[in-house]
Amino acid sequence: MRPIRWWLPAAAGVAAVLLGVGAGSLTAVLVARAFSPKEAVIGLFGSHDKAFLFVVLAIVVGVRRLRRGARGSRAWLGRALVLAGAALGVAAALTRGDSTPLSAAPAVVTGLVAAWALAFLVRWTPGLEPAAAPLSRRSFLTWSAAAASLAVPGISSVVTPVGKFYRTDIELVIPQLDPAQWSLTVHGMVERPFTLSWDELVALPMEEHYVTLACVSNEVGGPLIGTAKWLGYPVRLLLERAAVKSGADMVYSESFDGYTAATPLSAMTEPGRAALLAIGMNGAPLTFVHGYPARLVVPGLYGYVSAPKWVVDLKVTRFAEHQGYWARQGWAQKAPIKQSSRIDVPRPGPTLTAGRQWVAGVAWDQHVSIAKVEVQVDDGPWREAQLARAINADTWVQWRWSWDAAPGDHQLRVRTTNARGVRQTSGVSNVLPDGATGWHTIEVSVA
Repeated sequence: MRPIRWWLPAAAGVAAVLLGVGAGSLTAVLVARAFSPKEAVIGLFGSHDKAFLFVVLAIVVGVRRLRRGARGSRAWLGRALVLAGAALGVAAALTRGDSTPLSAAPAVVTGLVAAWALAFLVRWTPGLEPAAAPLSRRSFLTWSAAAASLAVPGISSVVTPVGKFYRTDIELVIPQLDPAQWSLTVHGMVERPFTLSWDELVALPMEEHYVTLACVSNEVGGPLIGTAKWLGYPVRLLLERAAVKSGADMVYSESFDGYTAATPLSAMTEPGRAALLAIGMNGAPLTFVHGYPARLVVPGLYGYVSAPKWVVDLKVTRFAEHQGYWARQGWAQKAPIKQSSRIDVPRPGPTLTAGRQWVAGVAWDQHVSIAKVEVQVDDGPWREAQLARAINADTWVQWRWSWDAAPGDHQLRVRTTNARGVRQTSGVSNVLPDGATGWHTIEVSVA
Protein backbone atom coordinates (compact mmCIF):
# COMPACT_ATOMS: atom_id res chain seq x y z
CA MET A 1 0.00 0.00 0.00
CA ARG A 2 1.27 3.48 -0.88
CA PRO A 3 1.98 5.86 2.01
CA ILE A 4 -0.76 8.32 2.88
CA ARG A 5 -0.08 11.92 2.00
CA TRP A 6 -0.24 13.65 5.37
CA TRP A 7 -2.23 16.62 4.17
CA LEU A 8 -5.20 14.54 2.98
CA PRO A 9 -6.20 13.25 6.42
CA ALA A 10 -5.24 16.60 7.89
CA ALA A 11 -7.68 18.33 5.55
CA ALA A 12 -10.37 15.84 6.53
CA GLY A 13 -9.91 16.46 10.25
CA VAL A 14 -9.78 20.23 10.03
CA ALA A 15 -12.73 20.50 7.61
CA ALA A 16 -14.87 18.19 9.76
CA VAL A 17 -14.21 20.06 13.02
CA LEU A 18 -14.74 23.49 11.44
CA LEU A 19 -17.95 22.34 9.75
CA GLY A 20 -19.22 21.04 13.08
CA VAL A 21 -18.41 24.31 14.86
CA GLY A 22 -20.10 26.27 12.08
CA ALA A 23 -23.26 24.15 12.31
CA GLY A 24 -23.29 24.48 16.10
CA SER A 25 -22.85 28.24 15.88
CA LEU A 26 -25.76 28.50 13.44
CA THR A 27 -27.90 26.43 15.81
CA ALA A 28 -26.97 28.77 18.65
CA VAL A 29 -28.10 31.77 16.59
CA LEU A 30 -31.48 30.11 16.03
CA VAL A 31 -32.27 28.60 19.45
CA ALA A 32 -29.65 29.40 22.11
CA ARG A 33 -27.30 32.27 21.24
CA ALA A 34 -25.55 32.28 24.62
CA PHE A 35 -24.69 28.59 24.36
CA SER A 36 -22.67 28.56 21.12
CA PRO A 37 -19.69 26.16 20.81
CA LYS A 38 -17.38 29.10 21.46
CA GLU A 39 -19.22 30.01 24.66
CA ALA A 40 -19.17 26.39 25.83
CA VAL A 41 -15.40 26.13 25.32
CA ILE A 42 -14.83 29.43 27.12
CA GLY A 43 -17.00 28.24 29.98
CA LEU A 44 -14.89 25.10 30.37
CA PHE A 45 -11.39 26.41 29.70
CA GLY A 46 -11.56 30.15 30.26
CA SER A 47 -8.70 32.04 28.61
CA HIS A 48 -7.33 28.74 27.28
CA ASP A 49 -10.28 28.27 24.92
CA LYS A 50 -8.25 28.81 21.70
CA ALA A 51 -5.51 26.49 22.93
CA PHE A 52 -8.11 23.80 23.56
CA LEU A 53 -9.51 24.17 20.03
CA PHE A 54 -6.03 23.87 18.50
CA VAL A 55 -5.36 20.76 20.62
CA VAL A 56 -8.59 19.18 19.38
CA LEU A 57 -7.67 19.93 15.78
CA ALA A 58 -4.14 18.58 16.25
CA ILE A 59 -5.36 15.32 17.83
CA VAL A 60 -8.00 14.80 15.16
CA VAL A 61 -5.41 15.41 12.44
CA GLY A 62 -3.06 12.97 14.15
CA VAL A 63 -5.70 10.28 14.37
CA ARG A 64 -6.49 10.83 10.71
CA ARG A 65 -2.88 9.99 9.86
CA LEU A 66 -3.12 6.46 11.21
CA ARG A 67 -2.76 3.99 8.39
CA ARG A 68 -5.15 1.18 7.73
CA GLY A 69 -3.87 -2.11 9.18
CA ALA A 70 -4.91 -5.67 8.55
CA ARG A 71 -7.94 -5.23 10.80
CA GLY A 72 -9.01 -1.91 9.33
CA SER A 73 -8.35 1.69 10.21
CA ARG A 74 -8.44 3.27 13.65
CA ALA A 75 -10.33 6.22 12.22
CA TRP A 76 -13.10 5.62 14.77
CA LEU A 77 -10.80 7.25 17.35
CA GLY A 78 -11.20 10.59 15.59
CA ARG A 79 -14.98 10.34 15.63
CA ALA A 80 -14.92 9.28 19.29
CA LEU A 81 -12.79 12.32 20.13
CA VAL A 82 -15.19 14.65 18.35
CA LEU A 83 -18.21 13.18 20.15
CA ALA A 84 -16.37 13.33 23.48
CA GLY A 85 -15.72 17.02 22.92
CA ALA A 86 -19.40 17.52 22.14
CA ALA A 87 -20.31 15.72 25.38
CA LEU A 88 -18.14 18.18 27.31
CA GLY A 89 -19.97 21.00 25.57
CA VAL A 90 -23.34 19.53 26.58
CA ALA A 91 -22.17 19.25 30.18
CA ALA A 92 -20.91 22.83 30.18
CA ALA A 93 -24.21 24.10 28.80
CA LEU A 94 -26.52 22.18 31.15
CA THR A 95 -24.60 23.03 34.31
CA ARG A 96 -24.96 26.76 33.80
CA GLY A 97 -27.48 28.49 36.02
CA ASP A 98 -29.39 30.01 33.07
CA SER A 99 -29.63 26.81 31.03
CA THR A 100 -32.78 25.34 29.46
CA PRO A 101 -33.32 22.01 27.63
CA LEU A 102 -32.44 23.79 24.36
CA SER A 103 -29.09 24.96 25.75
CA ALA A 104 -27.46 21.64 24.80
CA ALA A 105 -28.61 21.85 21.17
CA PRO A 106 -25.56 23.72 19.75
CA ALA A 107 -23.08 21.25 21.29
CA VAL A 108 -25.13 18.24 20.11
CA VAL A 109 -25.32 19.60 16.56
CA THR A 110 -21.58 20.40 16.60
CA GLY A 111 -20.68 16.83 17.59
CA LEU A 112 -23.06 15.06 15.21
CA VAL A 113 -22.18 17.20 12.18
CA ALA A 114 -18.42 16.97 12.81
CA ALA A 115 -18.57 13.20 13.35
CA TRP A 116 -20.64 12.71 10.19
CA ALA A 117 -18.33 14.93 8.13
CA LEU A 118 -15.28 13.13 9.48
CA ALA A 119 -16.74 9.71 8.65
CA PHE A 120 -17.71 10.88 5.18
CA LEU A 121 -14.37 12.47 4.33
CA VAL A 122 -12.36 9.59 5.78
CA ARG A 123 -14.37 7.13 3.77
CA TRP A 124 -13.15 8.76 0.60
CA THR A 125 -9.59 9.45 1.72
CA PRO A 126 -7.13 7.32 -0.28
CA GLY A 127 -5.31 4.88 2.01
CA LEU A 128 -7.67 5.03 5.01
CA GLU A 129 -10.99 3.24 5.28
CA PRO A 130 -12.03 1.14 2.25
CA ALA A 131 -14.77 2.47 -0.01
CA ALA A 132 -16.96 0.81 -2.57
CA ALA A 133 -15.86 3.28 -5.24
CA PRO A 134 -12.80 5.31 -4.13
CA LEU A 135 -12.66 8.84 -5.42
CA SER A 136 -9.60 10.48 -6.82
CA ARG A 137 -7.48 12.89 -4.74
CA ARG A 138 -9.03 15.73 -6.68
CA SER A 139 -12.55 14.55 -5.85
CA PHE A 140 -11.63 14.21 -2.17
CA LEU A 141 -10.37 17.77 -2.06
CA THR A 142 -13.58 18.84 -3.78
CA TRP A 143 -15.60 17.45 -0.90
CA SER A 144 -13.33 19.12 1.64
CA ALA A 145 -13.93 22.41 -0.16
CA ALA A 146 -17.68 21.81 -0.15
CA ALA A 147 -17.57 21.18 3.59
CA ALA A 148 -16.05 24.64 4.07
CA SER A 149 -19.00 26.43 2.36
CA LEU A 150 -20.37 29.71 3.68
CA ALA A 151 -22.69 29.32 6.67
CA VAL A 152 -25.43 31.84 5.93
CA PRO A 153 -29.05 30.79 6.58
CA GLY A 154 -31.00 30.89 3.33
CA ILE A 155 -28.03 30.81 0.93
CA SER A 156 -28.17 28.23 -1.86
CA SER A 157 -26.32 25.06 -0.94
CA VAL A 158 -23.12 24.26 -2.80
CA VAL A 159 -24.73 21.09 -4.15
CA THR A 160 -28.46 21.26 -4.89
CA PRO A 161 -30.52 18.39 -3.41
CA VAL A 162 -32.15 16.24 -6.09
CA GLY A 163 -35.63 17.08 -4.79
CA LYS A 164 -34.95 20.82 -5.21
CA PHE A 165 -33.17 20.64 -8.55
CA TYR A 166 -35.10 22.53 -11.21
CA ARG A 167 -36.99 20.65 -13.91
CA THR A 168 -37.61 21.85 -17.46
CA ASP A 169 -38.90 19.55 -20.23
CA ILE A 170 -41.81 19.19 -22.65
CA GLU A 171 -43.46 16.27 -20.88
CA LEU A 172 -46.88 16.06 -19.19
CA VAL A 173 -46.20 12.44 -18.22
CA ILE A 174 -42.61 11.59 -17.25
CA PRO A 175 -41.16 8.67 -19.26
CA GLN A 176 -40.35 5.62 -17.14
CA LEU A 177 -37.96 3.56 -19.23
CA ASP A 178 -36.84 0.03 -18.44
CA PRO A 179 -33.02 0.07 -18.70
CA ALA A 180 -33.15 -3.47 -20.07
CA GLN A 181 -34.95 -2.03 -23.10
CA TRP A 182 -32.80 1.10 -23.37
CA SER A 183 -29.99 1.58 -25.87
CA LEU A 184 -28.01 4.46 -27.33
CA THR A 185 -27.16 4.66 -31.03
CA VAL A 186 -24.17 6.75 -32.15
CA HIS A 187 -24.15 7.39 -35.91
CA GLY A 188 -24.12 10.06 -38.62
CA MET A 189 -20.82 11.53 -39.79
CA VAL A 190 -18.71 8.78 -38.21
CA GLU A 191 -16.55 5.94 -39.46
CA ARG A 192 -17.79 3.32 -36.99
CA PRO A 193 -21.43 3.73 -35.91
CA PHE A 194 -22.52 1.55 -32.99
CA THR A 195 -25.31 0.88 -30.53
CA LEU A 196 -24.66 0.71 -26.80
CA SER A 197 -26.83 -1.34 -24.44
CA TRP A 198 -27.44 -0.53 -20.78
CA ASP A 199 -25.29 -3.41 -19.60
CA GLU A 200 -22.47 -2.24 -21.86
CA LEU A 201 -22.79 1.33 -20.61
CA VAL A 202 -22.67 0.52 -16.89
CA ALA A 203 -19.65 -1.74 -17.46
CA LEU A 204 -17.64 1.26 -18.73
CA PRO A 205 -15.34 3.18 -16.32
CA MET A 206 -17.46 6.00 -14.94
CA GLU A 207 -16.39 9.49 -13.89
CA GLU A 208 -17.93 11.91 -11.40
CA HIS A 209 -17.99 15.65 -11.99
CA TYR A 210 -19.71 18.59 -10.33
CA VAL A 211 -21.52 20.70 -12.90
CA THR A 212 -23.97 23.60 -12.65
CA LEU A 213 -26.87 23.42 -15.09
CA ALA A 214 -29.04 26.41 -16.00
CA CYS A 215 -32.19 26.88 -18.07
CA VAL A 216 -32.18 29.58 -20.73
CA SER A 217 -35.61 30.65 -19.41
CA ASN A 218 -34.08 31.65 -16.09
CA GLU A 219 -34.68 35.33 -15.37
CA VAL A 220 -31.93 37.33 -13.69
CA GLY A 221 -32.03 36.14 -10.09
CA GLY A 222 -34.32 33.25 -10.98
CA PRO A 223 -34.44 29.68 -9.58
CA LEU A 224 -33.91 27.65 -12.77
CA ILE A 225 -30.31 26.73 -11.98
CA GLY A 226 -28.63 24.15 -9.77
CA THR A 227 -25.43 22.24 -9.13
CA ALA A 228 -25.12 18.45 -8.84
CA LYS A 229 -22.50 15.73 -8.79
CA TRP A 230 -23.02 13.77 -12.02
CA LEU A 231 -21.86 10.21 -12.62
CA GLY A 232 -21.38 9.15 -16.22
CA TYR A 233 -19.17 8.20 -19.12
CA PRO A 234 -17.35 10.91 -21.13
CA VAL A 235 -19.13 11.66 -24.39
CA ARG A 236 -15.81 12.41 -26.07
CA LEU A 237 -14.81 8.75 -25.59
CA LEU A 238 -18.03 7.58 -27.24
CA LEU A 239 -17.29 9.89 -30.16
CA GLU A 240 -13.69 8.69 -30.33
CA ARG A 241 -14.98 5.13 -30.56
CA ALA A 242 -17.25 6.16 -33.44
CA ALA A 243 -14.42 8.09 -35.21
CA VAL A 244 -15.97 11.42 -36.19
CA LYS A 245 -15.45 12.47 -39.81
CA SER A 246 -14.04 15.85 -40.76
CA GLY A 247 -16.57 18.58 -41.44
CA ALA A 248 -18.91 17.72 -38.56
CA ASP A 249 -19.62 20.51 -36.06
CA MET A 250 -22.66 19.34 -34.07
CA VAL A 251 -24.15 16.38 -32.21
CA TYR A 252 -27.90 16.06 -32.70
CA SER A 253 -29.33 14.16 -29.75
CA GLU A 254 -32.80 12.66 -29.59
CA SER A 255 -34.66 11.64 -26.47
CA PHE A 256 -37.17 8.87 -25.92
CA ASP A 257 -39.98 11.45 -25.86
CA GLY A 258 -38.98 12.89 -29.23
CA TYR A 259 -37.18 15.96 -27.85
CA THR A 260 -34.09 16.97 -29.85
CA ALA A 261 -31.05 19.09 -28.97
CA ALA A 262 -28.20 20.39 -31.10
CA THR A 263 -24.91 20.62 -29.18
CA PRO A 264 -21.63 21.99 -30.56
CA LEU A 265 -19.29 19.08 -31.27
CA SER A 266 -16.39 21.02 -29.77
CA ALA A 267 -18.13 21.20 -26.38
CA MET A 268 -18.49 17.43 -26.36
CA THR A 269 -14.94 16.59 -27.43
CA GLU A 270 -12.89 19.18 -25.51
CA PRO A 271 -10.71 17.18 -23.07
CA GLY A 272 -11.04 19.75 -20.28
CA ARG A 273 -14.83 19.86 -20.39
CA ALA A 274 -16.75 17.24 -18.38
CA ALA A 275 -19.37 16.34 -21.01
CA LEU A 276 -21.03 13.17 -19.76
CA LEU A 277 -23.59 10.60 -20.71
CA ALA A 278 -24.84 10.65 -17.14
CA ILE A 279 -26.55 7.84 -15.22
CA GLY A 280 -26.22 9.17 -11.65
CA MET A 281 -26.86 12.34 -9.70
CA ASN A 282 -25.63 13.26 -6.21
CA GLY A 283 -24.48 9.75 -5.40
CA ALA A 284 -27.62 7.92 -6.55
CA PRO A 285 -29.09 6.74 -9.87
CA LEU A 286 -30.90 9.36 -11.87
CA THR A 287 -34.55 9.75 -10.97
CA PHE A 288 -37.16 9.40 -13.71
CA VAL A 289 -37.85 13.14 -13.60
CA HIS A 290 -34.17 13.92 -14.13
CA GLY A 291 -33.66 11.59 -17.08
CA TYR A 292 -33.31 7.97 -15.93
CA PRO A 293 -31.75 5.87 -17.31
CA ALA A 294 -29.37 8.27 -19.14
CA ARG A 295 -29.09 11.95 -20.03
CA LEU A 296 -26.49 14.38 -21.33
CA VAL A 297 -24.64 16.90 -19.16
CA VAL A 298 -22.43 19.38 -21.02
CA PRO A 299 -20.97 22.21 -18.88
CA GLY A 300 -21.18 25.83 -19.98
CA LEU A 301 -24.25 25.65 -22.23
CA TYR A 302 -27.89 26.31 -21.41
CA GLY A 303 -29.86 23.14 -20.79
CA TYR A 304 -31.90 23.15 -23.98
CA VAL A 305 -28.75 22.38 -25.96
CA SER A 306 -26.66 20.63 -23.31
CA ALA A 307 -28.79 18.53 -20.98
CA PRO A 308 -31.50 16.51 -22.74
CA LYS A 309 -32.98 13.70 -20.65
CA TRP A 310 -33.90 10.10 -21.59
CA VAL A 311 -31.36 10.21 -24.45
CA VAL A 312 -31.45 7.32 -26.95
CA ASP A 313 -29.71 8.66 -30.08
CA LEU A 314 -26.60 10.72 -30.91
CA LYS A 315 -26.19 11.78 -34.53
CA VAL A 316 -22.96 13.52 -35.52
CA THR A 317 -23.86 16.11 -38.14
CA ARG A 318 -23.75 19.84 -38.95
CA PHE A 319 -25.68 22.89 -37.71
CA ALA A 320 -26.44 23.68 -41.35
CA GLU A 321 -28.46 20.48 -41.59
CA HIS A 322 -30.36 20.23 -38.29
CA GLN A 323 -32.03 22.40 -35.66
CA GLY A 324 -32.96 21.29 -32.16
CA TYR A 325 -36.46 21.51 -30.72
CA TRP A 326 -36.14 24.99 -29.20
CA ALA A 327 -34.04 26.44 -32.00
CA ARG A 328 -37.03 25.77 -34.26
CA GLN A 329 -39.11 27.92 -31.86
CA GLY A 330 -36.80 30.92 -32.29
CA TRP A 331 -34.14 30.34 -29.62
CA ALA A 332 -30.44 30.63 -30.43
CA GLN A 333 -28.61 27.69 -32.03
CA LYS A 334 -25.62 27.99 -29.71
CA ALA A 335 -26.28 29.00 -26.13
CA PRO A 336 -23.32 29.56 -23.78
CA ILE A 337 -24.43 30.26 -20.21
CA LYS A 338 -24.03 33.95 -19.43
CA GLN A 339 -22.03 35.33 -16.53
CA SER A 340 -24.47 36.14 -13.73
CA SER A 341 -25.14 36.31 -10.00
CA ARG A 342 -28.05 36.12 -7.59
CA ILE A 343 -28.94 37.48 -4.16
CA ASP A 344 -30.41 34.73 -1.99
CA VAL A 345 -30.26 36.58 1.33
CA PRO A 346 -32.07 38.71 2.35
CA ARG A 347 -35.31 37.88 0.59
CA PRO A 348 -37.63 40.72 -0.40
CA GLY A 349 -40.71 41.07 1.79
CA PRO A 350 -39.99 40.68 5.50
CA THR A 351 -38.72 43.77 7.29
CA LEU A 352 -35.12 43.47 8.43
CA THR A 353 -33.75 44.53 11.80
CA ALA A 354 -31.27 47.39 11.71
CA GLY A 355 -27.68 46.36 12.29
CA ARG A 356 -25.43 43.70 10.85
CA GLN A 357 -27.11 41.58 8.18
CA TRP A 358 -25.72 39.12 5.67
CA VAL A 359 -26.19 39.82 1.99
CA ALA A 360 -25.36 36.52 0.27
CA GLY A 361 -25.96 34.37 -2.76
CA VAL A 362 -24.32 32.57 -5.65
CA ALA A 363 -22.46 33.60 -8.81
CA TRP A 364 -21.34 31.74 -11.93
CA ASP A 365 -19.52 31.98 -15.21
CA GLN A 366 -19.17 28.40 -16.33
CA HIS A 367 -15.93 27.15 -17.78
CA VAL A 368 -14.31 30.47 -16.81
CA SER A 369 -15.02 30.89 -13.04
CA ILE A 370 -15.72 33.91 -10.85
CA ALA A 371 -12.89 36.06 -9.46
CA LYS A 372 -14.86 38.77 -7.64
CA VAL A 373 -18.38 39.60 -6.46
CA GLU A 374 -19.43 43.12 -5.48
CA VAL A 375 -22.54 44.44 -3.71
CA GLN A 376 -24.03 47.92 -3.90
CA VAL A 377 -26.54 49.48 -1.50
CA ASP A 378 -28.69 52.16 -3.12
CA ASP A 379 -26.29 54.41 -5.07
CA GLY A 380 -23.36 53.89 -2.73
CA PRO A 381 -19.94 52.46 -3.53
CA TRP A 382 -19.49 48.87 -4.65
CA ARG A 383 -18.22 46.66 -1.83
CA GLU A 384 -16.32 43.43 -2.46
CA ALA A 385 -17.94 40.31 -1.01
CA GLN A 386 -16.25 37.26 0.48
CA LEU A 387 -16.08 34.31 -1.93
CA ALA A 388 -16.23 30.67 -0.91
CA ARG A 389 -13.92 28.31 -2.75
CA ALA A 390 -15.67 27.05 -5.90
CA ILE A 391 -15.60 23.31 -6.52
CA ASN A 392 -14.40 23.91 -10.07
CA ALA A 393 -14.80 26.33 -12.97
CA ASP A 394 -18.01 24.60 -14.07
CA THR A 395 -19.92 25.25 -10.83
CA TRP A 396 -21.39 28.26 -9.15
CA VAL A 397 -19.69 29.80 -6.12
CA GLN A 398 -21.20 31.14 -2.90
CA TRP A 399 -20.54 34.72 -1.76
CA ARG A 400 -21.49 36.87 1.24
CA TRP A 401 -21.10 40.46 2.43
CA SER A 402 -21.72 41.85 5.93
CA TRP A 403 -24.01 44.88 5.72
CA ASP A 404 -24.57 47.42 8.49
CA ALA A 405 -28.23 47.93 7.63
CA ALA A 406 -29.65 51.37 8.43
CA PRO A 407 -33.41 51.95 8.89
CA GLY A 408 -35.31 52.75 5.73
CA ASP A 409 -36.01 51.31 2.28
CA HIS A 410 -33.01 50.16 0.29
CA GLN A 411 -32.00 48.63 -3.03
CA LEU A 412 -29.37 45.91 -3.07
CA ARG A 413 -27.68 44.83 -6.28
CA VAL A 414 -24.87 42.44 -7.17
CA ARG A 415 -22.36 42.08 -10.01
CA THR A 416 -19.40 39.82 -10.78
CA THR A 417 -16.01 39.86 -12.44
CA ASN A 418 -14.77 36.63 -13.98
CA ALA A 419 -11.31 35.08 -13.97
CA ARG A 420 -10.52 36.81 -17.28
CA GLY A 421 -11.28 40.25 -15.83
CA VAL A 422 -14.64 40.61 -17.61
CA ARG A 423 -17.32 42.33 -15.55
CA GLN A 424 -20.92 41.14 -15.66
CA THR A 425 -22.93 43.38 -17.97
CA SER A 426 -25.46 45.82 -16.52
CA GLY A 427 -27.37 45.79 -19.80
CA VAL A 428 -30.82 44.26 -19.38
CA SER A 429 -32.01 41.68 -21.89
CA ASN A 430 -34.86 39.19 -21.86
CA VAL A 431 -34.38 35.42 -21.82
CA LEU A 432 -35.25 35.14 -25.54
CA PRO A 433 -33.27 34.23 -27.61
CA ASP A 434 -30.14 33.28 -25.64
CA GLY A 435 -30.52 34.11 -21.94
CA ALA A 436 -31.24 37.06 -19.65
CA THR A 437 -28.68 39.66 -18.59
CA GLY A 438 -28.50 42.45 -16.00
CA TRP A 439 -27.63 42.94 -12.35
CA HIS A 440 -29.90 41.21 -9.87
CA THR A 441 -31.54 43.93 -7.76
CA ILE A 442 -33.86 43.57 -4.78
CA GLU A 443 -35.67 46.03 -2.52
CA VAL A 444 -35.68 45.60 1.25
CA SER A 445 -37.05 47.49 4.24
CA VAL A 446 -35.11 47.93 7.47
CA ALA A 447 -36.61 48.99 10.81
